[in-house]
Parts: sequence; C-alpha cells; structure tokens
Amino acid sequence: MNYRFDAGKRGLKQAGQIALESHGLYSELGSFRYGFTSPVPYPSSTDPFPHRLAGLAAMIAQGLPLRVVSITSPGRFDTHATQAAALTGGLQLTSDSLLAFQRDLESRGIADRVLVQVWSEFGRRAAENASAGTDHGSAGIGFLLGTQAQGQQIGQFPGLSGGLNSLGNLSPTTDFRAVYAGLLEQWLDTDANNLLPDVSAYARPTLLK
Repeated sequence: MNYRFDAGKRGLKQAGQIALESHGLYSELGSFRYGFTSPVPYPSSTDPFPHRLAGLAAMIAQGLPLRVVSITSPGRFDTHATQAAALTGGLQLTSDSLLAFQRDLESRGIADRVLVQVWSEFGRRAAENASAGTDHGSAGIGFLLGTQAQGQQIGQFPGLSGGLNSLGNLSPTTDFRAVYAGLLEQWLDTDANNLLPDVSAYARPTLLK
C-alpha cells in the first residue's frame, strides 16, 4: 500500500513538473504566436526549410534555451536516377537558405553563438550508373558553418580515380566519429567518451578558431 502511494506521489510530482515546464515554454513562445520578423530576406519556397531557419534565428535571438536543433534540408538526395536534375533544386534552396540564416544571425548580433553542421547520412558512388545517377557509397562530405568555425579542410580529398576502393567507393580519410566527438567537446563542452562508444582512440580535429 505504501509502495502504491509513493509511486503515485512520484507520478503526480512528475506530471506537475511537466505542466510547469510546458507553461514556461508557452510563455517563452508567446511572442511567436502571431508570427515573427526577420532582418534579412529568406528564399521564397513552398518547402518549409527557409521558414524554419528564419524561425530558429528569431528563437535564438529571443533567448530560448536551445542547445541542439535538427532540421531536415529540402530536396531529394537519394539520386539513383537523373541526378543532375534531382539535385539542382534541393541544393540551391539549401545553400540559399543557409546563407540567409547566417546573414540573419549576423544582423541580430548572435552569429558567434551558433555553429551549423551540414551532413548526409550516406555517401554516393563516384561513377555514374546506367540511369544517369549514382548509387549509395561509403564516404560522404560534411560542412561546418559559422563565425566560430575553423574554416579549413579536415582530412584529404582522395580523388575520383586513385582514391577509389575496389567497390568504386571514395576512401574515407576522416572518421565521422572524430568530428562528432570534436563537436561535443569543443562546442558543447561535453566529454564525448561518455556519450559515444569507443571514441577515445580517435584524434579530435580542431573545429573552432
């Protein structure tokens, strides 16, 4: 009987804490109920990506307690066929929107507080397939954007001929776990060894200025 009572008290306390935090978040987001403004223009698109970035910039400027935010970029990047046409629109909108986001942060005076990582969860083969596209590959590319980024290449570009392995994949020259570990430790001030398995052996690249 005591166990049930204690469990009920714990559940009630947790529900109350959630309600309190939800009310606090509602109050913090109050100024966004009727929209927001941006100091710079963003690309006009039916895709929500540029609008989401604009909203994120406004939230950061408002002082909301955001540490890590993930937003999926527009476009279709799984390009097994007609790759040139499929990539053009998505890449253009992604790059134009990220440029507007950076200019927005700079205009608000908060650019030094934000670091953007752009990555794909899989790479592509170097050689074109029979459908004018490329198939899944074992290596990819990523970018860090922001005023605090070191701004230099990490790893080496192995080339599109001698740098391919026996399966026609680009040979990775930097392990993504080293980059993730570097971001956790250098930007988020968090020991990556406590979060990522078996990363102690990876040398952390210098990501920040």
